[in-house]
Amino acid sequence: MANLITIQEAVDSFKRLIEDSIRKGGINAKEAMIRSSKPINYIHEAVKSDLIRSGIPPQRIYPPLGNTKPELRLAGFIKQKHQDVCVAPNGYNPEEETLTEGILREATDYYGRDYTERTISINIRSQMSSLAKNFDTLYERTIAEAQNLHVRCPKMVLGEVYMIPVKEYDAVAMKANTVRYINKIGAVEKYIRSFQAINGRPDYTKDDYKYERVCLLLVDFEQSPAKIYSTNNDLYNSGLLPPASNANIEALSWEMFTASLLNNYNERFGT
Repeated sequence: MANLITIQEAVDSFKRLIEDSIRKGGINAKEAMIRSSKPINYIHEAVKSDLIRSGIPPQRIYPPLGNTKPELRLAGFIKQKHQDVCVAPNGYNPEEETLTEGILREATDYYGRDYTERTISINIRSQMSSLAKNFDTLYERTIAEAQNLHVRCPKMVLGEVYMIPVKEYDAVAMKANTVRYINKIGAVEKYIRSFQAINGRPDYTKDDYKYERVCLLLVDFEQSPAKIYSTNNDLYNSGLLPPASNANIEALSWEMFTASLLNNYNERFGT
C-alpha cells in the first residue's frame, strides 16, 4: 500500500509542481501541469489517507490509495459520472439495473441504486485563477453535482473538498517564468459564505443541493510551507476577512471534514 500523506504534505506537493512548472515553462507549462491532474491528485491522496486514518479499510476506497483508477461511475438523476474518491458500502455488492426515469431512461447502472446510495462520494476540485470571474459557473456546477445524486439517492452522503489560493499567481510574471503573487485580496469572504450555504444536510428529505460536509481549503501558496487557513482568527490576522464578517471558515475546515462525513454516514446506515 502507498504511504499515507497529510493535507499539509499534499498542499506543499501541489505548490512544488505548479511553481516548478512556472519556472521551467511559464504560464503555458503551468496550465499544462494543471490539466495533467498531477497536482490535484495529491489532494485526492490526502483525502484517502484521512479516511484510512479514520478507520476505513483501504479496500473500500476507490480509486485505491496511490492510484488514479478505477473510479466508480455512479448514476444520478441526470447523468452518470466518475467520482473522484468513493468509500464503497460494507457488505453490499453491486447489482446491475436498467434505469427507468429521466434522461438516463434505459441506461445501464452497473452498481444499482442501493449500492450507490450507501456509497460515500467525495468531489475534489481546485480553482487557481480568475476566482471572481469564474465563480458563478463553478458554484452552479458544484450544486448540480450534489443535486444529480441526491435526487436519485436522497440518503447518499456527499463530500466536497474545494481549494482556492488566497493570493493568485501573477499571470504577467508567469510569462517571464517567474513565480510571483498578486497582493490584492481575493474573494475569500464570498467563497466562505457561499460554501457555508451548501454545507451540512442533516435532513436527507430536503436540500438536495447541499453536501453532507464541505471542506474549503484556503491556501496561501506564497508561504513555505504553504499556509492552510482553518480558523477565523488566522484570517483576521492576515487581513483576509473583516473582523465584523459573519463568514466562518471553521465549519468548513479540513479538521472537521472526514469525521463529520463518517458520523453522518453512520447515523444513516451504520458502519
